[in-house]
Amino acid sequence: MSNLSGKHIVLGVTGSIAAYKAAPLIRLLIKAGAEVQVVMTEAAREFITPLTLSTLSGRPVLCDFFDRTDGSWHSHVELGLWADLFLVAPATASTMAKMAYGIADNLLVTCYLATRGRVYIAPAMDLDMYSHPSTIASATRLREMGATILEADEGELASHLVGKGRLPEPEEIVRRLELDLEDEVHADAPLRGRHLLITSGPTYERIDPVRFIGNYSSGRMGKALAEQALRLGARVTFVTGPAQILPSPDQRLEMIGVESAGEMLQACLGVTSYDVGIFCAAVADYRVASPEMQKVKREHRPTLTLDLVSNPDIAALMGERKESDQVHIGFALETHLDLSQVQDKMKRKNFDLIVANTLEDVGAGFGTETNRVTLLSRDGSIEQTLPLMKKEEVALEILRTLPKLF
Repeated sequence: MSNLSGKHIVLGVTGSIAAYKAAPLIRLLIKAGAEVQVVMTEAAREFITPLTLSTLSGRPVLCDFFDRTDGSWHSHVELGLWADLFLVAPATASTMAKMAYGIADNLLVTCYLATRGRVYIAPAMDLDMYSHPSTIASATRLREMGATILEADEGELASHLVGKGRLPEPEEIVRRLELDLEDEVHADAPLRGRHLLITSGPTYERIDPVRFIGNYSSGRMGKALAEQALRLGARVTFVTGPAQILPSPDQRLEMIGVESAGEMLQACLGVTSYDVGIFCAAVADYRVASPEMQKVKREHRPTLTLDLVSNPDIAALMGERKESDQVHIGFALETHLDLSQVQDKMKRKNFDLIVANTLEDVGAGFGTETNRVTLLSRDGSIEQTLPLMKKEEVALEILRTLPKLF
């Protein structure tokens, strides 16, 4: 989940040829979960239409102090209070100068002057304008007043000259906003300073060099747990089998890829210190006793009998080593949910909480974007039964139980 999720963003668009990049920028901000209100200068309308940006943002674009059709007032004060972030992209030299010295002759600058949230300015102009002392002075003054200037990129400009002045790509602007919000998101994060070990995905047990025993786990639930834990401030060691779905890279995420149950066990044993272990992986219960070294040819062996032996129980073995100050959470996916069996599993594996679900529920289990689970405490009581929810939401509910388990 993005750090921009739920944020109110006022996007100021000014009269630069780069105004066309406002369209994909809005889409990325909306995709990240933000609400976007576009404010345009009169010159910006010459480069991209308000209709385009209104369609993408889902809100009427504001260009003037009042609506010329009915006279209704566009309150810059209300917009300033609503905005968590005020982003001007692209920002012309003229708009930067007006913002720097409070020349409030358009709605965009008055909104800026009323804004209490963070301010970001992404300049876009020709290289000589960008390097002119007056533009540098405006940028310096804006920084001194608390604004963040997103440096322009180098490249070919609208004048066909090559130099510094290009608006950063929308993806880079969004990435920068998310990085800047990282400390704010984690300042009071409930898992800040905690180290989580999370196992995820299936394991593959080789039959021969090209075939294996596996299961349908996609790794989506493990990914959701890892990303939500990061969002709540934790550091995560993520041990994953060959899953289709993996968490996004993060500086607080250590990813260890494995194939078999044996490899997953060794990876877990190698994590010498952690606060919480979440055993979400769908580990194969059996492996082939003697995998073939060469591909088995069907024409040579029309029938194939496999001698299977039990795999190590990773959660149980880790449970035996669990320290008194560590918390372990396990998962129980059954074809039919029997709470007595789930409670027995909790005792055998030394879990503090178990997440139980059944394939009988439509929309739950492997390969789905949703899940329906029951959380059981160590004493066997039902902590809560969640309705069908997105796995990201399920992960958040699981992690919210941790503070009282420590």
